[in-house]
Amino acid sequence: MASASIARVLVDSPLPQLDRLFDYRVPEELRELAVPGVRVRVPLRSAGRVADGFLIELVDSGDYTGVLSDLESVVSPIQVLTPETYAVARRAADRAAGSATDIVRLAVPGRQVRVEKAWLTAGEAPSLPPVVAQKLEFYPLGVLESAVVDGHRLAVDAVPLVAELADNVWVGQWAVTMAAAAALSLEAGKSAILAVPDYRDQEQLMAALHAVLPPDRVVRMDARQSNPDRYRAFLRCLGPTPLAIVGNRSVVYAPAPKLGLIAVWDDGDPLHGEPLSPYVHTRDAALVRQEQQNCALLFVGHSRSTEVERLVELGFLTSVSPVPAIRPRVIPSAQQTSTDRLAAQARIPSIAWREAKAALEHGPVLVQVARPGYAPRLACVDCGQSARCLVCEGPLGQKSARSTPACGWCGALAVDWKCDNCEGERLRFVGATAGRTAEDLGRAFPGVRVIIADGERPILTVGPEPALIIATRGAEPIAAGGYRAVLLLDGERMVARESLRVGEDCLRWWSNATALAARGAPTVLVGVGGALASALATWRQAAYASAELADRRRLRFPPAVRVATLTGALDAVTGALGTLAVAPEDILGPVDTEPGSVRTIVRFDYAAGQAVAAALRAEVIRNATSRRRAAAVKGPRPPLPPSLRVRFDDVEPFAQ
Repeated sequence: MASASIARVLVDSPLPQLDRLFDYRVPEELRELAVPGVRVRVPLRSAGRVADGFLIELVDSGDYTGVLSDLESVVSPIQVLTPETYAVARRAADRAAGSATDIVRLAVPGRQVRVEKAWLTAGEAPSLPPVVAQKLEFYPLGVLESAVVDGHRLAVDAVPLVAELADNVWVGQWAVTMAAAAALSLEAGKSAILAVPDYRDQEQLMAALHAVLPPDRVVRMDARQSNPDRYRAFLRCLGPTPLAIVGNRSVVYAPAPKLGLIAVWDDGDPLHGEPLSPYVHTRDAALVRQEQQNCALLFVGHSRSTEVERLVELGFLTSVSPVPAIRPRVIPSAQQTSTDRLAAQARIPSIAWREAKAALEHGPVLVQVARPGYAPRLACVDCGQSARCLVCEGPLGQKSARSTPACGWCGALAVDWKCDNCEGERLRFVGATAGRTAEDLGRAFPGVRVIIADGERPILTVGPEPALIIATRGAEPIAAGGYRAVLLLDGERMVARESLRVGEDCLRWWSNATALAARGAPTVLVGVGGALASALATWRQAAYASAELADRRRLRFPPAVRVATLTGALDAVTGALGTLAVAPEDILGPVDTEPGSVRTIVRFDYAAGQAVAAALRAEVIRNATSRRRAAAVKGPRPPLPPSLRVRFDDVEPFAQ
């Protein structure tokens, strides 16, 4: 029975002013159930209602000197919010000037009563046989092994190959490496958390884990699961048995008291960025948790993000590469010309056509394109003006060669379309996508099977038979034995995207596709030259990331410095800026974003991060409480001003 009589509770509320621990008296009848980590219900006197929350700790005395309210109830006896998870949530939220409750909401799935009852009645799990670790291939002897056992931090260059598991199952070699590292952690009696961007990577990693670990030692947690399945997997992680826990970005908060390893695959993928406040990236949460639990940390990827490169150059991470170095055969191709007949017919230059033709005699060929669909945009044949919908002025597109053009906004069919500039009635395609590429290549390679893989047609694997696989970036299937050739099209279109990360994004897309090729198979990069093509051809992605980081240091762009984006009413943003000790040249803005709202970007060094985050968090709370007082005024009142919003480490404003 707990002797402490005061419970400190984190209230589940989106209001920033409630993001702290509240003291409640523990009534006698709840003394045995009220333990740290359980779900509770507590009264909110000011709001006159009962709220959900989590009991964080029990103390003998608190800061509040008045009469404490009693806990309303203990919802469940299961300690779902572990001390480790709360510590990571609190630290990551403070770093991003956000609320810990927003992170806890991601870390702890919603309660499922039936699942919970079944878990409580099941009793203790039976003892499992010990795990026997597998040898880590392709890397210097003992480097990865000692890193996992001793809790080191590494930036691991993935091996650009595919590997065969049992029963003719093929995965990327990176998945085999991460699975072997997880087995090492479990052999030492500690859990491993493995974070990947999406379900495609997750399927490969699950297959690799099942090849080296018993099924009972692997747990999957991701957004594609049903609520009961996700909660059931979460409850499994609360037990004492060391597990390999696999999932997308929120898996980094999974409960694992004895944590031996955190491994993040492809941290540069935007899917690792949390779209909800406080927008904590998987990489940042992993760094915080590694520091708190002193476990091993691996960032694995074919291409290196500038954030990881910065940590390598600081000496915080140690770079590890395969030995001997494995370099795919990459052939940069010059820009397509109007005199190249094949380029005009099939959007590929002659050298790419020759490599594809030779490769199709032995197996599948991957063709990576920038966009899905058939025709992304239509234009007037006579004047070249973009074709717009006659109903809503939206852009017209076409899903197939025989379909009727339709509006991309309202869906209206352009049956009697007429150009509003020259009154022309004929349309032409502008740009090319997966559908048109498949049609063009089908004509260039008659009799060859053509398969399209994109978001609407997800394909995870293909066989070793000859075929043309037209895939959008990130949707490339795994081919049995690897692709006999890889063609990277639309490079100039990808590079033309406006983003601070465009270079490292393109290099990551191309590197991941190149790594799907069989050993020695050619990869042809079409229409791109310069540093990007050189980095891919020489397989020196880390050198490109280092050069990119050096450029950002000169310009004081992230991640060389940290940034905070402030959005809201002009007076709120100005008031928040007045609390910061930053140089005037590091304040960019304000600029208008929408009626009544402006945006300002603040740059600051990493050493000032804690002070800046604390000051901006205080301003967010002050702004929220002032809005609440304005809303409580009786009678007619003007609309509330935009709230002050703060987002840390967002690089997209620099692309505009």
